[in-house]
Amino acid sequence: MDIAAITSAWVAGWTVSRGTPPALVEPWGYRIDVGRPGHAVRHVLPRPDAASVGRLCAGVTQRDAWLKVMATPEQVTPWLTDGWTIPDDPGFMMTRRLDASLRPAAPEGYARTTATKDGVIRVRILAPDGTPAARGQIAPTGATAVVDQVETDPAHRRRGLGANVMRTLEAAAAQAGAHTGVLAATTDGMALYDALDWYHRGPLTGIVRTAPAPDPAPAPTAGPPAAE
Repeated sequence: MDIAAITSAWVAGWTVSRGTPPALVEPWGYRIDVGRPGHAVRHVLPRPDAASVGRLCAGVTQRDAWLKVMATPEQVTPWLTDGWTIPDDPGFMMTRRLDASLRPAAPEGYARTTATKDGVIRVRILAPDGTPAARGQIAPTGATAVVDQVETDPAHRRRGLGANVMRTLEAAAAQAGAHTGVLAATTDGMALYDALDWYHRGPLTGIVRTAPAPDPAPAPTAGPPAAE
């Protein structure tokens, strides 16, 4: 898969995973109307350049609008205008061939549940006292499936729970008919995904409008009428 196909698969799976309306295809890529506090709308650019990013920066005036671009922060920063910020660490697009045979047993001492609702497969791992220890979800959309929101509680890290969640999700998506997994990794998540043989396919940078665009200057008013 090239970066355009990876981006298309990620957008399709992300909208299912997050329960948003389907993405709209735009000249620059995709628009997703997220409609949530801090995340009003998302524009995804698989092949960004100075012109396309500049047009969006100028034309998108809504606070908490996001751009997700397949480029590094160093590439993107010169293209931004006032009011736009790169708030997060760099991201990384990753893929992996899915294998239904890799489904692991539940981790010893923990309980694991797998449930599917609205096209999203969710895995939860509970500690012996019943509190959440780890979780994640995956949204199959045909041949591809997007991994999303994988988290391990700090008190339960370094016990293999994240890997258990990932392998369980991968196997479930493969059983649902998907062949390739896609995810957007954070810097913190890279160590886990690298260890599980996910492959880095390109950079991802998030950009957010932190201030609304200024109102245009008012038109000058006419002066007093000339004396007759």
